[in-house]
Amino acid sequence: MKNCLKEKQIVRLRKERERKLLKGYLVSAVTVATVAVFMSPVLAESEAETAINNMSNIIFGIIRSIGVILAGWGIVQVGISFQSHDPSQRSQGFLCLAGGLIIVFAKSILEAVAPGVFS
Repeated sequence: MKNCLKEKQIVRLRKERERKLLKGYLVSAVTVATVAVFMSPVLAESEAETAINNMSNIIFGIIRSIGVILAGWGIVQVGISFQSHDPSQRSQGFLCLAGGLIIVFAKSILEAVAPGVFS
């Protein structure tokens, strides 16, 4: 008899806990849905967009300078390979030069692929 009462109490407590959890979930879901429906778009074109464009220009400037350094190193390797008659160093130099030039013109390449994104 006592076991039966304890089991009924446990079942009742579980059901109450489930109702509370369901009620909390529904309140949260309705709140999120209400906020999503009544949210107005914010157009921050002035300060935020200029800051992002400035940061993008700085990052692409750094990338461009790294590309110039790599291209210069490729030219040096090609020159040294002509002096030492080493064909493997010559091919490495040309690859480094080509990679450096691709990095230098990365922004132009990306603008050609996706116009309007990086301007």
